[in-house]
Amino acid sequence: MKGLLLPFFFFLCAVCLSGCYNDKYDKLYPATPANATTCDTTTITYSKDVSPIIVSNCYNPGNGCHDAAGSATSGFDYTKFSILAGNVADGSLLTDINFTPTRGHNTMPKNGTQLSQCDINKITRWINDGYPDN
Repeated sequence: MKGLLLPFFFFLCAVCLSGCYNDKYDKLYPATPANATTCDTTTITYSKDVSPIIVSNCYNPGNGCHDAAGSATSGFDYTKFSILAGNVADGSLLTDINFTPTRGHNTMPKNGTQLSQCDINKITRWINDGYPDN
């Protein structure tokens, strides 16, 4: 009798535990909501992807922190690619948009909400690709 008790115990445990696994396809692989957007970072260019983010968040012509007029206050005129590239090279652009600014810098956009994760991913990809002026 003792010889049958141990295998029966293992069989009982296996049967009980097998009911705990969720193998329903829709639970394992939920459908993407119809209104969900994807963030494509496969090919990022400055003119098509990065510049519109910078224009809409860092300067509005005539009243932004990093346009030609606002650069008198901020010290950085992002309408000039070379100035933006300088902040990319020293790492400050990436830390500022990730809300982890280095000493002497601010979170960007200043006094605003953080960029979307998709916009941050696009800028990060562009920087990792060598931040070409394309």
